[in-house]
Amino acid sequence: MPGKLHELLVDLFRQRPQLAAELLTPVMHDPLPEYDHARLECGDFPDIDPTEYRADVVVVLAESTTPAVAVVVEVQLRPDKRKAWSWPVYLTTLRARLKCPTVLLVLCPNNRTANYCRRPLHVAPDFTLKPIVLSPDDIPVITDPDVAAANPELAVLSAVAHANHPDRDSILTVLASQVLPAPHGTMYIDLVAGILPKAARHFLESLMTTGYEYQNPLFRSWYIEGKSAGESEGEARGEAKALLKVLRKRGFEVSDALIARVEEQTDTDQLDAWLDRAIDAKSLDEVFVE
Repeated sequence: MPGKLHELLVDLFRQRPQLAAELLTPVMHDPLPEYDHARLECGDFPDIDPTEYRADVVVVLAESTTPAVAVVVEVQLRPDKRKAWSWPVYLTTLRARLKCPTVLLVLCPNNRTANYCRRPLHVAPDFTLKPIVLSPDDIPVITDPDVAAANPELAVLSAVAHANHPDRDSILTVLASQVLPAPHGTMYIDLVAGILPKAARHFLESLMTTGYEYQNPLFRSWYIEGKSAGESEGEARGEAKALLKVLRKRGFEVSDALIARVEEQTDTDQLDAWLDRAIDAKSLDEVFVE
């Protein structure tokens, strides 16, 4: 999961550089400089040895062709002592390259890491770097469909940050209804589903299958994978294995009695009908209705 979470959070800024400014605005003491667009900048620092100096994302807020401020975005999943040495390098090198002020924005998935990253870094006398660090508590809770439609990346960030929030169901409902139709929506949904806690993931899966039969590659892959897994053992057995796999992926309780009922069924038409219903049914009763 850590790799998927890092990938998702970094990709949100790559797809929407403006997200950096939207997260910084509420937490900065001084307002951001005037700018008219946000763009990505190379996060590699090849002029520095060793070559592993590479920021996760660099966003430049610019006015026309002139950089106004450069934002180094770092996703930090756990405390890392090495960042005390690399983060000042990122800011000072980027400042020299672009001839503009620089800001360090750090996203942390938990308060322990956020508190660690908030510690001031004493670079030199009268030169102290204070990262701007966001924990889940600093991420807005997005339950307004209009906000999610206007900023799908912020809705994704909200869903990840607040997977155990009291308004979790509203957050995920807005995510499913507004993010899927957006550019990169299917990719976002798949990545979010892969990192959510079990209960939240099951709720999101139930939303995604309702009205979206076979549209999401996540669910299509379950169907195809399950169905192909048993083909070599006979058509009926293959249909039974596919059905049980989809039911488990959907989060339904698959009892021993249910397994026996499915595996004893030899009518492939009946098995196929159950399998089709299992993709978007809200309950086991809907799957096995006579």
